[in-house]
Amino acid sequence: MPAVLFDMDGVVVNSERFWPDLETERLFPEVVPDGDVDPEEVMGMNYREIYDYLAEHYEVAVGRERHVELFEELAREIYGERASLMDGFEELLAELQASGIDVGLVTSSPHAWIDVVLDRFGLEGRFDAVVSAETVPRGKPEPDVYRRALEELEADPDATVAVEDSTTGARAAKAAGIRCVGYTGVHDGIDPEVVDAVVSDPEQLRTVLFEQFE
Repeated sequence: MPAVLFDMDGVVVNSERFWPDLETERLFPEVVPDGDVDPEEVMGMNYREIYDYLAEHYEVAVGRERHVELFEELAREIYGERASLMDGFEELLAELQASGIDVGLVTSSPHAWIDVVLDRFGLEGRFDAVVSAETVPRGKPEPDVYRRALEELEADPDATVAVEDSTTGARAAKAAGIRCVGYTGVHDGIDPEVVDAVVSDPEQLRTVLFEQFE
């Protein structure tokens, strides 16, 4: 069975438009007050693993519990109030499934955040699989989350395409043996050398996805 696996942040919803500014304004100043962290360093990573990254590369000023608390405050604001759904995503989802292509959601976000997005935009039950990095041993850029999605869908990597907005996510997909389309409709933060194609808007994305299955 062919499959398309969508990343959530920066693809299905434009949340990556808000994360960098809020991290810079409200997260990093408290967690690493003496560090100069570029949000792109952690883009695409699971928020718990971001703490490990910051602790390894900077001097952190708070414990893991406070770090998680701050992230969850930002997440409620972004997913519950600020983020919007990709233009035409519901139609694209329906068209892919009507063509016999399974559709999965593969994200570094935890299920609590995923549930807010699914409920707010009426997507509950619409995906054939929903996989969070919280349920696998290692998050992106490791391939675990994509391998889990392939298992749940019983999909062949050679017949699967991932859609990612970050280099971290693209590397995870490629490490799982999956072709990857880079989506820059929200921001231009993906290395074009890592992906198989780059698209900048929803209509281009639709065209390229269906070309992958011709």
